[in-house]
Amino acid sequence: MPNPFPGMNPYLEKPKFWSEVHLLLMAILQESLVPQLVPKYRVAIEQRVYEIKGEESLLVGIPDVSVMRDRAVRNPISSNVAVATPATTPVQVTLPMSEEVRERYLEIVDLETKEVVTVIEVLSPANKRPGDGRKMYEEKRNKVFGSRTNLVEIDLLRIYKPLPVFGSDIDASYRILVSRVNQRPRADLYLFNLPDAIPAFPLPLRAGDTEPIVDLQSLLNAVYDRAGYDYSIDYNTDIVPPLSETDAVWADALLRERGLKQ
Repeated sequence: MPNPFPGMNPYLEKPKFWSEVHLLLMAILQESLVPQLVPKYRVAIEQRVYEIKGEESLLVGIPDVSVMRDRAVRNPISSNVAVATPATTPVQVTLPMSEEVRERYLEIVDLETKEVVTVIEVLSPANKRPGDGRKMYEEKRNKVFGSRTNLVEIDLLRIYKPLPVFGSDIDASYRILVSRVNQRPRADLYLFNLPDAIPAFPLPLRAGDTEPIVDLQSLLNAVYDRAGYDYSIDYNTDIVPPLSETDAVWADALLRERGLKQ
């Protein structure tokens, strides 16, 4: 069964699925763009690796009651053996572990000049989460804004605060930013919500080149089909992160109408 949602499927935002969705979306974007851009451009999947130390971690909790176990006392006179006192129930804590983050993105490279013409980013939670990951991504983002490279930034995650832009106070769940070199500091921001189809957008290239239209909705639906998410997703489970009350009512009615929720 195809993606039951007209646009973004919020169940794909779950951590259980998102890393795979991100990878598959990068691959299918590359696959769809190559025939439209060769022989002038190369579409390359690149990767950056960095480490986040203790981000969003909790301090080690110290239980109020010490965990103790009495020694078993053997009475040499009596034939009865003392039974050890059961241990106090432990407290579950989370350790501030370091996290290695691997993020993939696309580069459109001019094969003649070897210059990066356009960068396509599909945001991950680490890019938006307050802390080191967001700071590092914003630094890279600002470098692109100060360069001769176009930027396409695709945000299909409702979690965390969106990346900063100026001139729009419209609240939307999802967004696509298209920043052309020759239009900065102005850029095109596509805003959409759960009931909306994902808007198609032109891919910025060098001036004078024909810009292919990226039909992200069709690509996401293809990822859904290829990965067999119709078999993997249980639509009776909670959506993570939770939807707004209005969206939750809408999504519930949609899934019940399609026989996917009891």
